[in-house]
Amino acid sequence: MTDVLPAGSLDGRVALVTGSSRGIGADTVRYLAEAGADVVINFRNKAPRAEKLARELRELGRRVLVVGADLTDRASVEEMFGAVETEFGRLDVLVLNASGGMESGMAEDYALTLNRDAQLNVLNAATPLLGEGSRVVFVTSHQAHFIRTTPTMPEYEPVALSKRAGEDALRELIPGLAEKGIGFTVVSGDMIEGTITATLLERANPGAIAERRESAGKLYNVSEFAAEVAKAVVDPVPADNTRLVGDVSAFAAE
Repeated sequence: MTDVLPAGSLDGRVALVTGSSRGIGADTVRYLAEAGADVVINFRNKAPRAEKLARELRELGRRVLVVGADLTDRASVEEMFGAVETEFGRLDVLVLNASGGMESGMAEDYALTLNRDAQLNVLNAATPLLGEGSRVVFVTSHQAHFIRTTPTMPEYEPVALSKRAGEDALRELIPGLAEKGIGFTVVSGDMIEGTITATLLERANPGAIAERRESAGKLYNVSEFAAEVAKAVVDPVPADNTRLVGDVSAFAAE
Protein backbone atom coordinates (compact mmCIF):
# COMPACT_ATOMS: atom_id res chain seq x y z
CA MET A 1 0.00 0.00 0.00
CA THR A 2 1.10 3.58 -0.51
CA ASP A 3 1.20 6.36 2.04
CA VAL A 4 -2.30 7.73 1.44
CA LEU A 5 -2.39 9.61 4.74
CA PRO A 6 0.49 11.42 6.46
CA ALA A 7 2.49 9.07 8.66
CA GLY A 8 1.34 9.34 12.25
CA SER A 9 -1.72 11.44 11.37
CA LEU A 10 -3.97 8.99 13.21
CA ASP A 11 -1.64 8.04 16.05
CA GLY A 12 -3.64 7.27 19.19
CA ARG A 13 -6.95 7.15 17.34
CA VAL A 14 -9.39 4.23 17.17
CA ALA A 15 -11.22 3.53 13.90
CA LEU A 16 -13.99 1.10 13.00
CA VAL A 17 -14.86 0.34 9.37
CA THR A 18 -18.00 -1.69 8.73
CA GLY A 19 -17.66 -4.46 6.17
CA SER A 20 -13.88 -4.34 6.35
CA SER A 21 -12.86 -7.95 5.80
CA ARG A 22 -12.54 -7.37 2.04
CA GLY A 23 -12.84 -4.84 -0.78
CA ILE A 24 -13.11 -1.12 -0.13
CA GLY A 25 -13.54 -1.66 3.60
CA ALA A 26 -10.38 -3.74 3.93
CA ASP A 27 -8.25 -1.24 2.03
CA THR A 28 -9.74 1.64 4.00
CA VAL A 29 -8.97 0.06 7.35
CA ARG A 30 -5.45 -0.75 6.10
CA TYR A 31 -4.84 2.89 5.13
CA LEU A 32 -6.07 4.05 8.54
CA ALA A 33 -3.79 1.59 10.34
CA GLU A 34 -0.83 2.66 8.22
CA ALA A 35 -1.50 6.23 9.39
CA GLY A 36 -1.28 5.09 13.02
CA ALA A 37 -4.82 4.17 14.03
CA ASP A 38 -5.77 1.19 16.13
CA VAL A 39 -8.60 -0.45 14.24
CA VAL A 40 -11.74 -2.54 14.49
CA ILE A 41 -12.34 -4.92 11.58
CA ASN A 42 -16.02 -5.74 11.19
CA PHE A 43 -17.28 -8.65 9.12
CA ARG A 44 -20.52 -10.54 8.63
CA ASN A 45 -19.38 -13.96 7.40
CA LYS A 46 -15.76 -13.64 6.23
CA ALA A 47 -13.96 -14.43 9.49
CA PRO A 48 -10.83 -16.00 7.92
CA ARG A 49 -10.28 -12.94 5.71
CA ALA A 50 -10.82 -10.64 8.68
CA GLU A 51 -8.31 -12.55 10.82
CA LYS A 52 -5.74 -12.58 8.01
CA LEU A 53 -6.04 -8.80 7.65
CA ALA A 54 -5.80 -8.41 11.43
CA ARG A 55 -2.52 -10.33 11.51
CA GLU A 56 -1.13 -8.08 8.79
CA LEU A 57 -2.09 -4.90 10.63
CA ARG A 58 -0.78 -6.13 13.97
CA GLU A 59 2.60 -6.48 12.30
CA LEU A 60 2.47 -2.68 11.93
CA GLY A 61 2.28 -2.46 15.70
CA ARG A 62 -1.44 -1.66 15.80
CA ARG A 63 -4.01 -2.95 18.22
CA VAL A 64 -6.66 -4.72 16.17
CA LEU A 65 -10.08 -5.95 17.26
CA VAL A 66 -11.97 -8.31 14.95
CA VAL A 67 -15.72 -8.35 15.50
CA GLY A 68 -18.33 -10.28 13.56
CA ALA A 69 -21.71 -8.58 13.47
CA ASP A 70 -24.87 -8.65 11.39
CA LEU A 71 -25.56 -4.94 11.00
CA THR A 72 -29.27 -5.59 10.40
CA ASP A 73 -29.52 -7.14 13.88
CA ARG A 74 -29.71 -4.50 16.62
CA ALA A 75 -28.48 -6.88 19.34
CA SER A 76 -25.50 -7.90 17.21
CA VAL A 77 -24.59 -4.24 16.66
CA GLU A 78 -24.84 -3.48 20.37
CA GLU A 79 -22.57 -6.44 21.14
CA MET A 80 -20.03 -5.11 18.63
CA PHE A 81 -19.85 -1.71 20.25
CA GLY A 82 -19.77 -3.32 23.68
CA ALA A 83 -16.63 -5.14 22.55
CA VAL A 84 -15.17 -1.87 21.22
CA GLU A 85 -15.81 -0.14 24.53
CA THR A 86 -14.25 -2.99 26.48
CA GLU A 87 -11.15 -3.08 24.27
CA PHE A 88 -10.57 0.61 23.62
CA GLY A 89 -12.97 2.62 25.77
CA ARG A 90 -13.85 4.96 22.91
CA LEU A 91 -14.10 5.40 19.14
CA ASP A 92 -12.64 8.26 17.08
CA VAL A 93 -13.53 7.21 13.53
CA LEU A 94 -16.57 5.37 12.19
CA VAL A 95 -16.67 4.52 8.49
CA LEU A 96 -20.08 3.28 7.36
CA ASN A 97 -18.92 1.23 4.41
CA ALA A 98 -20.99 -1.96 4.49
CA SER A 99 -23.93 -2.00 2.10
CA GLY A 100 -25.73 -4.38 -0.24
CA GLY A 101 -29.08 -5.29 -1.67
CA MET A 102 -28.29 -7.16 -4.88
CA GLU A 103 -27.64 -10.48 -3.17
CA SER A 104 -29.98 -13.32 -4.12
CA GLY A 105 -32.26 -15.01 -1.65
CA MET A 106 -32.77 -11.97 0.59
CA ALA A 107 -36.09 -10.55 1.79
CA GLU A 108 -37.76 -7.98 -0.45
CA ASP A 109 -36.99 -5.16 1.98
CA TYR A 110 -33.39 -6.24 2.66
CA ALA A 111 -31.79 -3.35 0.74
CA LEU A 112 -33.69 -0.75 2.75
CA THR A 113 -33.08 -2.61 6.00
CA LEU A 114 -29.32 -2.69 5.42
CA ASN A 115 -28.72 0.58 3.60
CA ARG A 116 -30.98 2.80 5.71
CA ASP A 117 -32.13 1.21 8.96
CA ALA A 118 -28.86 -0.55 9.78
CA GLN A 119 -26.80 2.58 9.04
CA LEU A 120 -28.87 4.56 11.51
CA ASN A 121 -28.68 1.82 14.13
CA VAL A 122 -24.91 1.56 13.79
CA LEU A 123 -24.36 5.30 14.11
CA ASN A 124 -26.74 5.63 17.05
CA ALA A 125 -25.01 2.74 18.82
CA ALA A 126 -21.59 4.26 18.15
CA THR A 127 -22.42 7.82 19.17
CA PRO A 128 -21.86 7.35 22.94
CA LEU A 129 -18.28 6.28 22.14
CA LEU A 130 -17.59 9.18 19.76
CA GLY A 131 -16.19 12.34 21.30
CA GLU A 132 -15.10 15.84 20.35
CA GLY A 133 -13.08 15.80 17.13
CA SER A 134 -14.24 12.38 15.97
CA ARG A 135 -15.40 11.68 12.44
CA VAL A 136 -18.15 9.67 10.75
CA VAL A 137 -17.87 8.82 7.04
CA PHE A 138 -20.72 7.35 4.99
CA VAL A 139 -19.74 5.61 1.75
CA THR A 140 -22.14 5.76 -1.19
CA SER A 141 -22.26 5.92 -5.00
CA HIS A 142 -23.08 8.65 -7.49
CA GLN A 143 -25.85 6.37 -8.74
CA ALA A 144 -27.43 6.56 -5.28
CA HIS A 145 -26.47 10.11 -4.32
CA PHE A 146 -27.95 11.55 -7.54
CA ILE A 147 -30.83 9.06 -7.94
CA ARG A 148 -33.49 11.78 -7.62
CA THR A 149 -32.19 13.63 -10.67
CA THR A 150 -30.34 11.01 -12.73
CA PRO A 151 -31.82 7.56 -13.51
CA THR A 152 -29.57 4.56 -13.00
CA MET A 153 -29.50 1.00 -14.31
CA PRO A 154 -32.82 -0.74 -13.53
CA GLU A 155 -30.97 -3.59 -11.82
CA TYR A 156 -29.35 -1.14 -9.39
CA GLU A 157 -32.29 1.20 -8.80
CA PRO A 158 -33.67 -0.50 -5.64
CA VAL A 159 -30.20 -0.38 -4.07
CA ALA A 160 -29.66 3.22 -5.18
CA LEU A 161 -32.97 4.32 -3.70
CA SER A 162 -32.25 2.53 -0.42
CA LYS A 163 -28.76 4.02 -0.14
CA ARG A 164 -30.11 7.51 -0.82
CA ALA A 165 -32.73 6.92 1.88
CA GLY A 166 -29.91 5.95 4.21
CA GLU A 167 -27.93 9.06 3.33
CA ASP A 168 -30.98 11.27 3.91
CA ALA A 169 -31.67 9.67 7.29
CA LEU A 170 -28.06 10.06 8.38
CA ARG A 171 -27.95 13.69 7.27
CA GLU A 172 -30.81 14.44 9.64
CA LEU A 173 -28.44 13.55 12.48
CA ILE A 174 -25.75 16.03 11.42
CA PRO A 175 -26.87 18.93 13.68
CA GLY A 176 -26.87 16.70 16.75
CA LEU A 177 -23.49 15.25 15.84
CA ALA A 178 -22.08 18.74 15.29
CA GLU A 179 -23.20 19.79 18.77
CA LYS A 180 -20.98 17.01 20.13
CA GLY A 181 -18.06 17.99 17.91
CA ILE A 182 -18.50 14.98 15.62
CA GLY A 183 -17.82 15.61 11.93
CA PHE A 184 -19.82 13.86 9.21
CA THR A 185 -18.81 13.38 5.57
CA VAL A 186 -20.51 11.55 2.72
CA VAL A 187 -18.07 10.06 0.19
CA SER A 188 -19.69 9.36 -3.17
CA GLY A 189 -18.04 7.63 -6.10
CA ASP A 190 -18.94 6.11 -9.44
CA MET A 191 -19.13 2.37 -9.99
CA ILE A 192 -15.95 0.85 -8.58
CA GLU A 193 -14.01 -1.75 -10.57
CA GLY A 194 -13.63 -5.03 -8.71
CA THR A 195 -16.40 -4.67 -6.12
CA ILE A 196 -19.12 -7.20 -5.42
CA THR A 197 -21.73 -4.71 -6.60
CA ALA A 198 -19.98 -4.22 -9.93
CA THR A 199 -19.68 -7.99 -10.37
CA LEU A 200 -23.38 -8.56 -9.64
CA LEU A 201 -24.38 -5.71 -11.95
CA GLU A 202 -22.26 -7.12 -14.74
CA ARG A 203 -23.85 -10.51 -14.22
CA ALA A 204 -27.35 -9.05 -14.35
CA ASN A 205 -26.58 -6.68 -17.22
CA PRO A 206 -23.55 -7.84 -19.25
CA GLY A 207 -21.55 -4.91 -20.57
CA ALA A 208 -22.96 -2.42 -18.06
CA ILE A 209 -19.65 -1.71 -16.34
CA ALA A 210 -17.75 -1.36 -19.61
CA GLU A 211 -20.40 1.05 -20.86
CA ARG A 212 -20.14 3.11 -17.68
CA ARG A 213 -16.33 3.08 -17.88
CA GLU A 214 -16.44 4.33 -21.46
CA SER A 215 -18.90 7.08 -20.54
CA ALA A 216 -16.92 8.23 -17.48
CA GLY A 217 -13.50 7.88 -19.08
CA LYS A 218 -12.23 6.14 -15.94
CA LEU A 219 -13.63 4.12 -13.08
CA TYR A 220 -11.73 3.99 -9.79
CA ASN A 221 -10.53 0.61 -8.58
CA VAL A 222 -10.99 -0.60 -5.02
CA SER A 223 -7.73 0.71 -3.58
CA GLU A 224 -8.05 4.09 -5.32
CA PHE A 225 -11.54 4.70 -3.98
CA ALA A 226 -10.61 3.41 -0.52
CA ALA A 227 -7.85 6.03 -0.48
CA GLU A 228 -10.48 8.74 -0.98
CA VAL A 229 -12.55 7.32 1.86
CA ALA A 230 -9.50 7.31 4.12
CA LYS A 231 -8.69 10.93 3.21
CA ALA A 232 -12.21 11.93 4.21
CA VAL A 233 -11.34 10.81 7.74
CA VAL A 234 -8.64 13.47 8.14
CA ASP A 235 -9.57 16.19 5.66
CA PRO A 236 -11.81 19.09 6.78
CA VAL A 237 -15.52 18.36 6.46
CA PRO A 238 -16.78 19.91 3.19
CA ALA A 239 -19.28 22.75 3.47
CA ASP A 240 -22.07 20.50 2.13
CA ASN A 241 -20.75 17.42 3.97
CA THR A 242 -20.16 15.73 0.59
CA ARG A 243 -16.92 14.52 -1.02
CA LEU A 244 -17.55 13.68 -4.68
CA VAL A 245 -14.92 11.35 -6.11
CA GLY A 246 -14.20 11.32 -9.84
CA ASP A 247 -16.21 12.68 -12.73
CA VAL A 248 -19.81 13.72 -12.00
CA SER A 249 -20.59 15.37 -15.34
CA ALA A 250 -23.06 12.60 -16.23
CA PHE A 251 -25.08 13.26 -13.11
CA ALA A 252 -27.54 16.13 -12.71
CA ALA A 253 -26.99 18.37 -9.70
CA GLU A 254 -29.24 17.84 -6.72
